[in-house]
Amino acid sequence: MTGYARVERAGEWGRISWEMRSVNHRYLDVLFKLPEEFRALEGDLRAMAGTRISRGKIECALRYQREVAPGEHIVLDLNRVHQLRNALDQLNAEFGAMTAPEPMRLLAFPGVVREERADFAPLLAEARGLFDEAITQFSDSRAGEGARLAQFMLERCDALQALVEQIRARYPLVRDQWLERLRARCRDLGVDVEPQRLAQEVVLTSQRLDIEEEMSRLVSHLQEVRQALGRSDAVGRRLDFLMQELNREANTTSSKSQDAEMTRCAVDMKVIIEQMREQVQNIE
Repeated sequence: MTGYARVERAGEWGRISWEMRSVNHRYLDVLFKLPEEFRALEGDLRAMAGTRISRGKIECALRYQREVAPGEHIVLDLNRVHQLRNALDQLNAEFGAMTAPEPMRLLAFPGVVREERADFAPLLAEARGLFDEAITQFSDSRAGEGARLAQFMLERCDALQALVEQIRARYPLVRDQWLERLRARCRDLGVDVEPQRLAQEVVLTSQRLDIEEEMSRLVSHLQEVRQALGRSDAVGRRLDFLMQELNREANTTSSKSQDAEMTRCAVDMKVIIEQMREQVQNIE
C-alpha cells in the first residue's frame, strides 16, 4: 500500500527531518537512508517499523542540518595546511609552476577545518522519537488509502454478486433451450428416442453443465472478502488467496457455459476479479 509522511524538528543541535514513502510489495522491505552519524540507530529503527508495519516496500530517509552556535569559530588544523603546502611545493618542483589553488577549495579539503565533536546522544534520541511520529503519520496516510481501497473492493463485490444472480436466473432457461434443441434434433433425424433414455441424457448433461456449485462458492468467497475488509489486522495475503479462488470459480463457469449471455457474464466476472486482484497487492 502506498503512503507518505514527512516530519521535522529543530533545536539547538540543528534540524532533522524524516521522510517516509512506500510502494506496493507483497512483503515488508524497509530501506533506510541515514547520515553516517546516525547509522547506530538503524537496528532500533528497523525494529520499530516492523512492529507497526507489516507490508510494503518503504523508504525512510533522515536528513540532518547542523546549526552553527553563536560565537562558534572556524578552527584550522595548521599542521594539515602545512602538509598540503609541502605537497603543492613538491608538485611545483616536479612539474614546474602551477596555478595556486583557490582558498575555498583548500578549506573544503578533509581535515583542514577542525570540527568539534558534539555529544550525539541527545540528537540520536530526538531522531528516534521523531521517527515514531513519522510512523504514526505514515500509518494514518495508509489508513486513509486503505478506506478508499476497501470501498473499491466492496463495490466490486456487489458487481460480482449481481453477475451471480444474472447467471442463476439465466441457467434454467439455457437448460430448457438445450433440451428443446435435443428434441428438435431427434425429430429432424427421424429418431424415436425412448423417454427413459432421453431423461437419462438430460440428467447427465444437466450435471455436466450445472453451475450452481460454482455460484454458491463464489457467493461464499465474496462473503469472506467482505468480512476480511472489515477486520483491523493485516488481511492482504488472505485476500490474495480469495482472489485466486474467485478466479477459479469464474473460469469453471466460463468453461461450462453453453450460452453467449452466460459466457459474457463469466468474462465480466474475470475482468472484475482481475481489477480486485491488482488492488489487493496494495492492501496490507
